[in-house]
Amino acid sequence: MHIDIITAVPEIFNSPLQASILGRAQKNGIVSIQVHNLHNYSPNGRIDDYPYGGGAGMIIRVDVVVAAMRHLQHHRQYDEIIYLTPDGHRLTQALLNRLSLCKALLLIAGHYKGIDERVRHFVTLEVSIGDYVLTGGEIPALVLIDGIVRLLPGALSDASSALEDSFQEGLLGSPLYTRPREFEGLRVPDILLSGNHQAIAAWRAEQSRLRTLLRRPDLNPNLFHDEVPLPPKLAEETASQLGKSGPPSQEEEPS
Repeated sequence: MHIDIITAVPEIFNSPLQASILGRAQKNGIVSIQVHNLHNYSPNGRIDDYPYGGGAGMIIRVDVVVAAMRHLQHHRQYDEIIYLTPDGHRLTQALLNRLSLCKALLLIAGHYKGIDERVRHFVTLEVSIGDYVLTGGEIPALVLIDGIVRLLPGALSDASSALEDSFQEGLLGSPLYTRPREFEGLRVPDILLSGNHQAIAAWRAEQSRLRTLLRRPDLNPNLFHDEVPLPPKLAEETASQLGKSGPPSQEEEPS
C-alpha cells in the first residue's frame, strides 16, 4: 500500500510514522507513507487567507490544496482521496477493514480554522474520528493510518491478532491477562490456566459478548434479543468487575 498525506504541518508526522508498527511496516516494505508540505504548492508559500463574510481564524485556500492533489494524481491513481473533517463519516472498524484493501490512498489534513468548503468537490471520502474538534486533521490522519496499517498482511507479528480485536465482529474484546498470576489479591481467572483451549475460547467469546452488553450495547443491538441467556454467575462477576449491577437500559447513553 502507498499513502500520501497533504498537510500544512508535516512535522507532526515525524515521530509517529517512525515508531512501533508503523515504522516497522515501512521498513519491511509493507506500506510506503509520504508526507507532503502544503506550503510547497503555493507560489508564494502562503496557503491561507481571511474568511469571506468575516469571522475569526484563517481558512486554507482551495486552489493550493487542489494544486497539491493534482500534482500527486499526476504520478499515482488513488483508490480514495480522503478529507479528514469533523462532519465526515464516523470512522469505524468496518471502514478501516475496507480501506486496508486499497492500493493507494491520499489523505488531506486541514489546519487553522479549516479548508475552503469547495475542497469537498475534489475528494471521494470524508472521515471523522469522533464528535470533537482538534487543532488540525493531522492527528485524525495518524489515527486512520494506524488503524489501516495494522490490518495489512505482515504488519503484525501474529496475523490473527487483528482479527481478535475489539469491534471486528460488533463486539468488544475479552479481558486480557499475563504474569503474575496474582497481584495484590487480584487473580487471573482459573479457566485461562487450565490448558483447555476449547473452554478458553468459549470463555473469551462469552466475556466478549457480556462486556459488549454491559459497556457498549449500541454496538450490537442483537445481544438484547439473544435467545441464549447469560450464565448468572458470569453476569454477576463481570458486572461486579465493571462496577455495574447489570446491563444498561437501551435508553441509557453509552459512556
